[in-house]
Amino acid sequence: MGVIFMLSACSPAAPNLSGASLFESVEAPTPHSADAEPPIRVALVMKTLTNPFFIEMERGARRAERELGIQLVVKTAAQETSIQEQVQIIDALILEKVDAIVIAPGDSVELIPPLKRAQDAGIIIINIDNRLDADLSKKSGLKDVPYVGVDNEKGGYLSAMELVRRLTGPNEAAILEGIPTSQNSVDRVAGAQRAFAENPQIELVLIQSAHWKIDEGYEVTREILAQFPNIKALFCANDMMALGAVQYLQDAGMQGVLVAGYDNLSEVQDALKQGALVATIDQQAAEQGYLGVQYAVRALKNETLPAETLVDVQLVTASSLP
Repeated sequence: MGVIFMLSACSPAAPNLSGASLFESVEAPTPHSADAEPPIRVALVMKTLTNPFFIEMERGARRAERELGIQLVVKTAAQETSIQEQVQIIDALILEKVDAIVIAPGDSVELIPPLKRAQDAGIIIINIDNRLDADLSKKSGLKDVPYVGVDNEKGGYLSAMELVRRLTGPNEAAILEGIPTSQNSVDRVAGAQRAFAENPQIELVLIQSAHWKIDEGYEVTREILAQFPNIKALFCANDMMALGAVQYLQDAGMQGVLVAGYDNLSEVQDALKQGALVATIDQQAAEQGYLGVQYAVRALKNETLPAETLVDVQLVTASSLP
């Protein structure tokens, strides 16, 4: 039985899953009396709300908002590749004089200059999900920015290793990476490469970007298999690309190509159960959002924070599902 995917959120005409305007998730402001101190305003800046991963991240951030009694402002770009929109959002937040920005940057390099401007304006910066480039941050003067995320290299390794375990004899493999300048994509690809290298009978023939998107995952998979028809393993650096790859394989009637993903979106559960997807990685998006907001408030209270906080990655396969 094939798996039918109804999610096509990465196309330009995708529905706005937040029910809000394109760039902001609406939540009623925290009420306060005229005599009370205005609430702390923390902005959560994410890549998009068209990927369910970031909807989970916002849920975790909203939990922190309720517990801490702050006002959370959620801003997103249209797509994960809309880097300049994130830049514009940060510049707007500087003018709005928010107290802190918790950011899952779409790019590890291009967001550093606007974040430096925000920090110079006295805004606390917390980096979650995708790590900012450490060397460029240092050169640019962006300093003391705590990071909350996961060990993406480890996650990529665990996911791809499930492909390796299922292969026997000589085989070809390929990797679908995200945005090439995103550190989380770089690290997941490195982990997958390490897993494939542990089996000398597996030849990694190609690494190609599908920019985190379902539709590009579909098209890139088609192109890769046209060029390398003997590929038997495909690691995708996120579930959106994996969904596109799986859909192409089903549409083309191709069997025998194993696919692994990353993110543990609810949309991949049926694919896991039916064997269309071998594995994925749960990186606890809600926990990252929760800790990011919590750290922002702690920083505003002048508490000392760890430079790095890693949330556990968890391998998810059909056998681990309830």
